[in-house]
Amino acid sequence: MNIGQRLKHIRTERGLSQRELAARAGLTNGTISLIETDKTSPSVASLKSLLDAIPISMAEFFATLEEDDSPKVFYTAEEFTEVAPGGPGDVSLRQLGNARAHLLQVLHETYPPGADTGPELLSHEGEEAGIITEGEIEVTVGDAVKILQTGDGYLFDSRQPHRFRNLSDKVCRIVSALTPPVF
Repeated sequence: MNIGQRLKHIRTERGLSQRELAARAGLTNGTISLIETDKTSPSVASLKSLLDAIPISMAEFFATLEEDDSPKVFYTAEEFTEVAPGGPGDVSLRQLGNARAHLLQVLHETYPPGADTGPELLSHEGEEAGIITEGEIEVTVGDAVKILQTGDGYLFDSRQPHRFRNLSDKVCRIVSALTPPVF
C-alpha cells in the first residue's frame, strides 16, 4: 500500500487541506507534503496522530475487506494486514483479520533493533495487552518503564501515555490484543 497516496486520498475526500490536517495533528504542512509524496515515512505515533485528526482508525486506513459476508475464522500469515508504515528497520504491526468487524484487535508486532513507536507517546481509548514471544522490548506506560523479555507480558489502560522501544541488537516480536480496535 502507498501510505502517502492513501493519506492524500482520504484527506481530500474529507475536504481537508494539508495545512488544516497539519494543524489538527500538531505537525507542519511540509511534513504532510513529504508523507503524501512518499519522501518520508511517518512513525507509528505520527501516523496515529494524523489519522486521529481526520478522524479514521488505522484499521480502517489499512483495511482490506474480506471477500464475502461469511465470517472468516482461519488466516494464513500472508493474509495478515500490515497496519504500520515503514520499511526496513521500522516497526511492523500485522493485524489478524478485519478489526472493523470485531471488538478485539490482534496484532503480530515486530521491532527490529533500534525500532520504536516514535518519539511521541501513544494514548487512545481502551486496553491493550501483549506477550513478548522473542527478544526484549522497553515499554513505557505513564511514569513506569520496564524492559520485558521473552515470555513476559503487559496489560494496561491505553489512555495512559505509552511507548515501545527495542534497545537491543536483536529483533523483538510481540503478540498483542487491543480492545476496542484502534490501529
